[in-house]
Amino acid sequence: MSEVNDEDFAEILAQTRHFVRSSVVPREAEILAEDRVPDDLREQAKAMGLFGYAIPQQWGGLGLNLAQDVELAMELGYTSLAVRSMFGTNNGIAGQVLVGFGTQEQKSRWLAPIATGDVVASFALTEPGAGSNPAGLLTKAVRDGSDWLITGQKRFITNAPTAELFIVFARTRPADEQGAGIAVFLVPAGADGVEVGVKDAKMGQEGAWTADVSFTGVRVSDAALVGGSEDLGYRAALTSLARGRVHIAALAVGAAQRALDESVGYAATATQGGTPIGNFQLVQAMLADQQTGVLAGRAMVRDAARKWVTDEDRRIAPSAAKLFCTEMAGKVADLAVQVHGGTGYMRGVPVERIYRDVRLLRLYEGTSEIQRLIIGSGLVKAAQRQS
Repeated sequence: MSEVNDEDFAEILAQTRHFVRSSVVPREAEILAEDRVPDDLREQAKAMGLFGYAIPQQWGGLGLNLAQDVELAMELGYTSLAVRSMFGTNNGIAGQVLVGFGTQEQKSRWLAPIATGDVVASFALTEPGAGSNPAGLLTKAVRDGSDWLITGQKRFITNAPTAELFIVFARTRPADEQGAGIAVFLVPAGADGVEVGVKDAKMGQEGAWTADVSFTGVRVSDAALVGGSEDLGYRAALTSLARGRVHIAALAVGAAQRALDESVGYAATATQGGTPIGNFQLVQAMLADQQTGVLAGRAMVRDAARKWVTDEDRRIAPSAAKLFCTEMAGKVADLAVQVHGGTGYMRGVPVERIYRDVRLLRLYEGTSEIQRLIIGSGLVKAAQRQS
């Protein structure tokens, strides 16, 4: 896999930043009001290669590694999170399952159209009774001759309404000493028995579409089994989610940076009794807490991404970064509303949208509680192994 050199990456990053600040930010109100990303912005993102920035170059992507991915994510987090969500599953949890675990045939068939954005891939893991922990999965895949029949319910599936391909996690047997008994299947959205529910109405992140997806006796061939193995599924899910956690942490930093910038801009100009509110020490204290959180989060994200790329830590650091950065973004957004006073509670003011948008970051790709369990149990297990 060829690496993108620093000079080329600087250009990609500069273009992304320009796209976010000059094309997307002015249209945030439109995205919010219409609950959709305008087609011309989607086309612009496709032309820039954003649907495949983390897909290897041999399959037509830009081939960014995770250390570069997070720099991009911090820029994308600066605006409506719906724009990043539009191509997030292609580069992230769905696309990376194929990159890391797919057979050569599966990669040849799907990765190029995923990289160009001609195919939207969707990661179908979460169920009504199984969220952050995949072990509770109930969707079943049963052998039928040389085929598989998949039946089950998935919930809150990102990009489901626009997906052409579902990466579906299903149980092929009860967990045993061989493994979790969870396999991953490639299921075209048009297959018989696949039904996508109505678009979810969410608290925030307007324009980022999620929906329930039901699979009723969906027939797929053996060629649809990711990696050609029944026991890859659980590992594929955990690896893909861990990588995604570093990316989400970076998004949170981008959103927090925007909330901080909005707060500073407002504090410097809005007046109370003829004095700019930024001259008041208690307002300065809020800005100081925001700035400190953003700087700490950015440093942590970069460190976690570096440790992923060098294979030094692919478990605890991603969870710690996601835990800290998403909680931090919530606090920074809350302070941003406070700095704005009553104005910050009004629709159409960026910090009101950010406040709602970032709340989801503490829930998906593993809740804050799950991250604490991963970190805590990981530390204890490591100490026990050493002793």
